[in-house]
Amino acid sequence: MIGDDWTDPKDELARDRRPSPDSPRRVAVVTGTRAEFGLLKPVMEAVRDRPELGLLVIAAGSHLIQPAETFREVKKHFEVADSVPMQTVGRTGRWADVEALGKGVARFGRSFERLAPEWVVVLGDRIEAFAAASAASVGGIAVCHIHGGDRAEGVADEAMRHAITKLSHLHLAASEQSADRIRRLGERPEHVRIIGSPAIDGLDRVEAMGDDAFAELGSPEIVFLKHPIGRPDEAEEHAASQALEALGSLRTLALHPNHDPGREGILRALLGAGSNVKVVKHLERSQFLALLRRLGTSGGAIVGNSSCGLIEAAALGLPALNIGARQRGREHGSNVVHCASDADAIREGLDAARSLTPPFGHPFGDGVAGVRAAAALSEIDPRDTALLRKHCAY
Repeated sequence: MIGDDWTDPKDELARDRRPSPDSPRRVAVVTGTRAEFGLLKPVMEAVRDRPELGLLVIAAGSHLIQPAETFREVKKHFEVADSVPMQTVGRTGRWADVEALGKGVARFGRSFERLAPEWVVVLGDRIEAFAAASAASVGGIAVCHIHGGDRAEGVADEAMRHAITKLSHLHLAASEQSADRIRRLGERPEHVRIIGSPAIDGLDRVEAMGDDAFAELGSPEIVFLKHPIGRPDEAEEHAASQALEALGSLRTLALHPNHDPGREGILRALLGAGSNVKVVKHLERSQFLALLRRLGTSGGAIVGNSSCGLIEAAALGLPALNIGARQRGREHGSNVVHCASDADAIREGLDAARSLTPPFGHPFGDGVAGVRAAAALSEIDPRDTALLRKHCAY
């Protein structure tokens, strides 16, 4: 019989790889998508600014899908300690995501074994975050989860977000509602902190896009950003076409959707749209925020189902029309109007959204979430047995 004092040899090996007590605490921050990188950037900067912490940036998932434009954006701002490829170019769908998830767990495991982080930080609900949290938790590394406890239906977002909560040890929630959900999931209250959303950090300093850059983008009246919700490509194409039809002759800048199942259908709708729709693959976050600020001062709106319409747009003074069920139940600012996915509902909803006037309120904090996150990673010992041994609080 094994006694209570038995120690797993793998735990001894892990201790051997840990840095000395005098070296900075190694914090691996995992980013897998363009959207979540924008939210993690202030957290990474705050970690980098604290001498007692050592930042390790791991770029994964959709950052690495060719032409890898967003990976270059990550490298422009941070030294990348490792990369973890997951998805296969040209393959989308639920089963492709399953394969990518399995690959990610294995590759993150090798990365964490080599880098020996003491914290692994993930954000949100995507398969990259789920793979990293799974590998770290099974490997005995403390996991810090940002934006847990939110509600957002997505493709499998609710399930993965709450699963990541149960794999994690420190929970940095964006709002009181989200923190309450985490506690009700059985997480220890002392390991739940409300920091606000890092999506809000620095938005008070964002200036409106200048005339030349705005003209290069077609001087849009609308930003259209619609992500798939896991339906077949044909259904996603039809829904996106309905939305674009409802926008009529409004000058529209459409961004490529994320890499969830159904992406190809939305792309077909975008590429088949009229001459009033300018399609771009990606805008760097600084450009994107400046564009939203400009639209907020010129009677524009953001249309689609992206979380940035519910979070960042409120702080930037921009009305948002949220279409369909992807963000159902999610907290949002007073800038948001919700509507169904048919063209008539979208036309009516857009009129209502564009009649809203800033300033808008929101529940996502005061713009210093990144600093609070870094402080928590510094203050809390990731090797504390009480933290690492998960215990349901109810």
